Amino acid sequence: MRANRFYVTTPIYYINDVPHLGTAYTTIVADALARYQRARGRDVHFLTGTDEHGEKVEEAARNARLSPRAHADRIVRQFKETWPKLDVASDDFIRTTEPRHAAFVEDMWKRMDAAGDIYLGHYDGLYCIGCEAYVAEGELEDGKCKAHGRAPERRQEPSYFFRLAKYQQPLLDFYRDSPGFIRPESRKNEVVSFVAGGLRDLSISRTSFTWGIPVPGDPAHVVYVWVDALANYVSALGGPGGELYRRYWPADVHLIGKDILRFHAVYWPAMLMSAGLPPPACVFAHGWWSVTGKKISKSLPATRISPTALADDVGVDALRYFLLRELPLGQDGDFSYESLVGRINADLANDLGNLLSRALAMVDEYTGGVVPEPDAAAATAGDETLRILAESARDRAAQAWEDLAPSRALEATWELVRAANRYIVENEPWTLRKSPGKEPRLATVLYTLLEAVRVAAELCAPAMPRAAARIREQLGLPQATQALWPKWGDLAAGLQVRRGAALFPRIDKEREQALLAKWAGGLSPSNATRALQGADRPAAGETGPPPAAPDGKLSYEEFSKIDLRVAIIVAAERVKDADRLLKLTVDLGGETRQIVAGIATSYAAGDLVGRRVIVVANLKPAKIRGERSEGMILAAGEKDALALATFDREVAPGAKVK
Repeated sequence: MRANRFYVTTPIYYINDVPHLGTAYTTIVADALARYQRARGRDVHFLTGTDEHGEKVEEAARNARLSPRAHADRIVRQFKETWPKLDVASDDFIRTTEPRHAAFVEDMWKRMDAAGDIYLGHYDGLYCIGCEAYVAEGELEDGKCKAHGRAPERRQEPSYFFRLAKYQQPLLDFYRDSPGFIRPESRKNEVVSFVAGGLRDLSISRTSFTWGIPVPGDPAHVVYVWVDALANYVSALGGPGGELYRRYWPADVHLIGKDILRFHAVYWPAMLMSAGLPPPACVFAHGWWSVTGKKISKSLPATRISPTALADDVGVDALRYFLLRELPLGQDGDFSYESLVGRINADLANDLGNLLSRALAMVDEYTGGVVPEPDAAAATAGDETLRILAESARDRAAQAWEDLAPSRALEATWELVRAANRYIVENEPWTLRKSPGKEPRLATVLYTLLEAVRVAAELCAPAMPRAAARIREQLGLPQATQALWPKWGDLAAGLQVRRGAALFPRIDKEREQALLAKWAGGLSPSNATRALQGADRPAAGETGPPPAAPDGKLSYEEFSKIDLRVAIIVAAERVKDADRLLKLTVDLGGETRQIVAGIATSYAAGDLVGRRVIVVANLKPAKIRGERSEGMILAAGEKDALALATFDREVAPGAKVK
């Protein structure tokens, strides 16, 4: 990183169709990286934009009965409207139809020409319109492009060529001397192998269409769309010599999908070398989201998922969190609506939302809503343990963001969130409040808890800016106007906290089924997930799941509906006037529940505290002898000689039993 500055880019998106979840993923990751860097006080420039030239755009415009420019304006408007709805705050949005872009493309062409690296020739080969590139026979599968599923056309046309073969060894030397240029490492091995196998000169102009930037000095040709598109990273900075160029180039991170790695890691640095300009510091090729194994794509309608529609249904922060947490950057992942709802309920509603709600409720009730002054004399080792964990989580999250690992950063953050929930159970503020002389200890516990909440909120901010801002507001803190990365102990006593509606309302089963039906386009909830994931729609008249097998065995899908979780029993007592019933308070990893269990003839209440048990967590609440029961403890044996299901090693509360 140069002089405390950070320049991050997304690919510029091709405008043959509207934004989808795949493009949203890349852009949200880039936005989160930019937000983290700003929180560290760095001078950040975040660029996104649209790629508007080429044969595919000309074809799409013709199909829409519009001019290419009118089609471009229409689609670009949708991109520009989408990103703010997902809390994406880029510093610039570049269009390849802008004069500033065309000016640098022409300048770059002339630089490469002056280096002797452009010559006029003739091309005869297979051309894939979807890729906007010539392809070799060996790159096809059953005669079709692997990425677009369509057969390429054989074309013959005059073309200008770039002497790519000349840069084979310079590229290999560059990869060797710049080990962080291609990430992750597996992608680097792929590129190095490709280059070491030999490079052919690259066709960089077209005469088969006109929608593009004319080649300088020969307007019968237009500049190849990938030469045009890649130049955006520099054209948006005003080109060499401009103030923004001097300030931000070379880019710190080009964030791209793995399908366009070769263009960014081979063609782009070679062209920059030819033009006498330094290559970017890093090209990070992330994996693909898929739906039932099919890459989310504009060309496959069954995989299209509207990111703004999802955000409207579950909240922007929830969607951003899911995309950043669920899939480690660089890996492929299959999108699942159940996983989305599961993350919202487990991580956001039960963990973070529950933590904030409990903390504010206790401060409101016990100290009149005022952040208390901690008493050093009343501090315990448990307080210090939470502080150390908070600082460790902060440092590990920071390192993960620096390493371009949002999922790992959020994992570290959630260690703090869950530890703060356990801290509540371990210190029992409700008991301290009723104990004479414990006021200093109560104040210390509440302050420590609120400080853990504040630190967690700041760590969440790159991923969930709205939630972080709301937590600050409810803690009585002003909204951040400058770089803000948490330091333990900065929460001031005397602030007035404010309770509010649930930060992340839990999605109950009824609402989940309604959402699934909506997302599936009106199918019955029992068929929604199957349809959403690309399966065939149900046959006429089918309104529910298939009938049970004649042998009565459950399918895996049916069994997976049972949510089994690890829980720690934190309190137990007999139910009044009930010989067999115990009232248990269990910790499900941040969420505390009450469960009534018929195990009193097998276990004494005092022997159960601290045990890890298995809980059926998605049972509907019930009233048993006047007591609310929110789950079921698993046990085996006769009713007077029951044995609880447990574990042979320590397992974290809230962990899913598989």
